[in-house]
Amino acid sequence: MRDETTPTHCPYCALQCGMNLRRGAVSGPAAEPVVEVAERPDFPVNRGALCGKGRTSPALLSSRVRLTGPLVRSHATGRLEPATWEEALRTIADGLRRTTDVYGADAVGVFGGGGLTNEKAYTLGKFARVVLGTSQIDYNGRFCMSSAAAAHNKAFGLDRGLPFPLEDIPKTGCVVLVGSNLAETMPPALRYLTELKENGGTLIVVDPRRTKTAEQADLHLAPRPGTDLALALGLLHEVVAQGRTDEEFIAERTSGWADARAAAMAHWPELVERITGVGVPQLREAVRLFCDAPSAMVLTARGPEQHSKGTDTVSAWINLCLATGRAGRPLSGYGCLTGQGNGQGGREHGQKADQLPGYRKLDDPAARAHVAGVWGVDPQSLPGPGRSAYELLDALGGEVKSLLLMGSNPVVSAPRAAHIEGRLKSLDFLAVADVVLSETAALADVVLPVTQWAEETGTTTNLEGRVLLRRKALDAPEGVRSDLEVLSALAALLGHEKGFPADPEEVFEELRRASAGGPADYSGITYRRIADENGVFWPCPEGEDPKAAGVHPGTPRLFLDRFATPDGRARFVSVGHRPAAEEPDAEYPVLLTTGRVVAQYQSGAQTRRVDELNTAAPGAFVELHPQLAERLGVREGEPVAVVSRRGRASGSARITTGIRPDTVFMPFHWPGEGRVNTVTNPALDPTSRMPEFKVCAVRVESVSRAAAQ
Repeated sequence: MRDETTPTHCPYCALQCGMNLRRGAVSGPAAEPVVEVAERPDFPVNRGALCGKGRTSPALLSSRVRLTGPLVRSHATGRLEPATWEEALRTIADGLRRTTDVYGADAVGVFGGGGLTNEKAYTLGKFARVVLGTSQIDYNGRFCMSSAAAAHNKAFGLDRGLPFPLEDIPKTGCVVLVGSNLAETMPPALRYLTELKENGGTLIVVDPRRTKTAEQADLHLAPRPGTDLALALGLLHEVVAQGRTDEEFIAERTSGWADARAAAMAHWPELVERITGVGVPQLREAVRLFCDAPSAMVLTARGPEQHSKGTDTVSAWINLCLATGRAGRPLSGYGCLTGQGNGQGGREHGQKADQLPGYRKLDDPAARAHVAGVWGVDPQSLPGPGRSAYELLDALGGEVKSLLLMGSNPVVSAPRAAHIEGRLKSLDFLAVADVVLSETAALADVVLPVTQWAEETGTTTNLEGRVLLRRKALDAPEGVRSDLEVLSALAALLGHEKGFPADPEEVFEELRRASAGGPADYSGITYRRIADENGVFWPCPEGEDPKAAGVHPGTPRLFLDRFATPDGRARFVSVGHRPAAEEPDAEYPVLLTTGRVVAQYQSGAQTRRVDELNTAAPGAFVELHPQLAERLGVREGEPVAVVSRRGRASGSARITTGIRPDTVFMPFHWPGEGRVNTVTNPALDPTSRMPEFKVCAVRVESVSRAAAQ
């Protein structure tokens, strides 16, 4: 059999790096094809570069580490036992129907994931609202960038992670990177910051840890966790005090400046220094670097966003851009670095509690009428907005009796995770579709094995708003079906034999019609265009563009002529600092913050099954400053526990001067004793409903000393 090469994209983060998959001859005792990753230098985002996760991604295609047949929990043994597809699908349909018949449609919940393709996210939302008639659908992307999305919509009238392509970053004069460790979370993207500095630009990194990314910075600001809002307001105060505002831009292209200015002026530098721990000279140096540059950008990630005030925090950083005229202009602006592989597209097309395809609002009568027309249903039949992700998970076993879950592992990833595990166990019925037997799938009544990225075709939308095409490179093992096939079969069993095709391109064609005229308009995008153009940026309406010859070219750069608000002006949002939902006290005197490491991804359900990655990052650890370690009597490598009001997690001590003395850090990729989200706080942002993953009060204990006592 000759080698076959297929151009496609990495299954992990929102860079969606281009790669070639080379399929060789069948070999080995499992008679599986050899699949290797090769560079794809023609794709502009990563230009051939890949991190270790992307390079080793074919390891998960092996039947040794994945599910290859349905499992149904036996009433006799209580264990998950092999079953036929017909038995498994019938069990799910009966379970969902039984719940609806007894308790009503909203007693059934649906939970999706930011890794699902656009076609899957679209179909899952349609399935929930048309087949099940439930409002109770949300997805784990709520835990990713919902705060930035809410702030984007408030300020600009439109949410797209980056309003410009990544290629613009090295060409600007200054980048303020807030709460992102690109060197570990998106290694191929670090080259954009390296090229920025090579081109004479400056880099300011805001992070309580001196990460590998912060080491590249011209200026590193290390605020106390939970104080990014005060920091942004202090910088804006200093901009005003130094007379560095762009009054012409403010007058011509914005509204609401007076109130936002007044709010910022209440945060004078000395006060901000007391709140954040960032010295006044550093604040002034940051303003000088930002304002002296001919153009500048602010990029945020989960650091400032995963807070109970994340929306206000992002709004404050956007205010800084607007006040200095660093938005709606070439090589300037605010952008959010989306995390999950399809975190952008995943929320645009209907699996979020309050949204319909095309980023339409579910409570908008015109939006309901348009989408209902595409779906061939009465607009009145569509349910209204449901619970947000954490609120939905918290309602399991109470008002929500059954759950269909696709592409998520909340037992590890949700805040207050032990509580959520208990809620999942209290359900009358749980069905999970996944590639592997995750910690959440292990609790299910039915587990369905589904195809992976290399075994299916479908689109994703990366952090730039570039719609991409993943291409099928090989067949899945016998006994594995796609999520679209699952939803199509379940819809038929529940009385909807039409309207739920399993062919991804057919689904995408319907998605195009459903999104037409919406904020995220994909109607001018086709599989062929994506392949020919290396991706197409939305919005891309169907038909001719009056500014260009022929079809609409897509929109790599937003807001250059006007913002997406009714009057075309960006809106300042007046915000003020407030403390985190939970502050340290005598019992819990230390702050905990969380994040990722380079060798693992999200809940680790997949990467922990790759030997090379697991060797590089085998387990949880606790990063703490030497002063704190000395006070606790903790040595390097010693097991320590981090304890909050909600639970405890443990890992080996890593002692470093790269973290603040009042703060500890843990990554969130591991279950069991290292499950840090047992500790984290589910306090929610009032607008985005984002949980406060990034800060809570804890105490640190020596495990060995506690055992000796």
